[in-house]
Amino acid sequence: MRYDVNLSILFTDLPVLERPAAARAAGFDAVEFWWPFAEAVPPSREIEAFEAAVTDAGVRLVGLNFFAGDLASGDRGLLAWPGRQSEFRAGVEIAAGIAGRLGCRAFNALHGNFPTTDTALDNLAHAADVAAEIGAVVLVEPLSGAPEYPLRTAADALEVIDQVDRANVALLADLYHLAVNGDDLDAVVSDHVDRIGHVQIADAPGRGEPGTGDLDVFGYLAKLEANGYQGYVGLEYRATTGGFDWLPEGGRS
Repeated sequence: MRYDVNLSILFTDLPVLERPAAARAAGFDAVEFWWPFAEAVPPSREIEAFEAAVTDAGVRLVGLNFFAGDLASGDRGLLAWPGRQSEFRAGVEIAAGIAGRLGCRAFNALHGNFPTTDTALDNLAHAADVAAEIGAVVLVEPLSGAPEYPLRTAADALEVIDQVDRANVALLADLYHLAVNGDDLDAVVSDHVDRIGHVQIADAPGRGEPGTGDLDVFGYLAKLEANGYQGYVGLEYRATTGGFDWLPEGGRS
């Protein structure tokens, strides 16, 4: 398995622009981010500074969330948010530009705390079309801890994906969120591996690093690999012990 580190939840003791270099110093050559800006269309100087931080660190950006609103206030995406279609699509264009320059080929389109509507499906199809221009995939992710967020299981996300006639829309299988929501992880990693575009991990309960909870993280990763998953595994946990001693030898690059 190839692991990348999510720099929006790890190395948070450092400013955002210093985190790629810290990840490289820790032995990682791939990183992912939630949206690293405060708005959907940030000033060009902020975009340039972010891209320089990734490039100068010598790491590859392998995953990027589209602008998802104010996460700290409980927002969980604009895909289905009524009245914010133009803002979502402007953010998609910015994300595609960043990804095109940095080689990123996976975007996470958080659904938002609203029912799936034609607007949501139109936005998802639009994002997929933009992503296809650079050979990228758009991911749909079930979440836990957000009571109004409608996508909780892999089946919920796949139902949305099935309604969009685009080959480059896939499931983001975050094993932590799925486990907390009571999904059948054995079924997910065996029945849907061909529809998984990215995997993220944290232990459950607690969302700490593997080994801090009861979830058989490495067992599920082994099943994913045996069933043909060849993508990255994003480390999206809240560090409790510090360091990466839990990570298998050679997993950082």
